[in-house]
Amino acid sequence: MSKDTLALTYTGIIALCFLLAGIFDVLDYFIVQALLFIGFILFLFFLILQIIRDIEQKNHLD
Repeated sequence: MSKDTLALTYTGIIALCFLLAGIFDVLDYFIVQALLFIGFILFLFFLILQIIRDIEQKNHLD
């Protein structure tokens, strides 16, 4: 599985969770908000790591 596929899948899961939480009116609960935002922060962390790895690989090849 490529990192692009992984990122798209993870983004879709987070978006679906936000949608379902909004539909079922559980988005007001703190634990649901915390889980969704932690998932979003982990996704951002993953993206930053991938960008850093790509930059290091490009610099290493030069």
